[in-house]
Amino acid sequence: MTKLLDHINLPNHVAMIMDGNGRWASARGLTRKIGHIQGSKNFDKIVKHAEKIGIKHLTLYAFSTENWKRSEQEITVLMKLFENKLKRSLLDTKNSNLKIKIIGKKSDLPNNVFELSKKLEEISKNNAGMRLNIAINYGSRQEIIMVTKKIAQKVLENEIEIKDISENTFCKNLYTQDQPDVDLLIRTGGEFRISNFLLWQISYAEIFFTKTFWPDFSPNDFDEAIEEYKKRNRRFGGNMVSSF
Repeated sequence: MTKLLDHINLPNHVAMIMDGNGRWASARGLTRKIGHIQGSKNFDKIVKHAEKIGIKHLTLYAFSTENWKRSEQEITVLMKLFENKLKRSLLDTKNSNLKIKIIGKKSDLPNNVFELSKKLEEISKNNAGMRLNIAINYGSRQEIIMVTKKIAQKVLENEIEIKDISENTFCKNLYTQDQPDVDLLIRTGGEFRISNFLLWQISYAEIFFTKTFWPDFSPNDFDEAIEEYKKRNRRFGGNMVSSF
């Protein structure tokens, strides 16, 4: 059993690609719906654990812009799970200090999910606890295009000059505009790819891949990823050597 030895050198911002619900269900002869329900339960468990050990920012990839290609039946199941989770989160706001933000193109979500997400953000905006970002209908390329358009519009309206555009300008227009870059990216489910997730924000993140499917990913597994992160020597590209 993995146990955190201490809370020194914790990553400030952890992001997670929660993958493997369908394969977890298939391996057990269950429907994908059951896999998503189990994954939703695990979401709550990992959020509580991350908050407990002192993580300041947690971003979870719940639904990508590409996920609309899934079957209508599966999308309906997922949207209902999002609706129920947002409703429960609203009920729990009196007992929670989480500051919650839904990142992604919310306007394309079903109206009930869209309205609930706005209410949850408003009610929790003054909370001082862990920042929890839930990525729903999120795609990093879409986010980068959105930011580019925002900055271009500001140039057209003479709010800024082209020469003054910097990385900081870009960061201020991201969904995560007031939060630090990701320190640690965790992907469950055994796949080794980024899947269009936080491409700007993970530029210098450490990456931890695990074969464990999301429904089985436990607090101990989370701690194992944190321990691995703490062993790494982060150089932020400073020691890159070209072969040319």
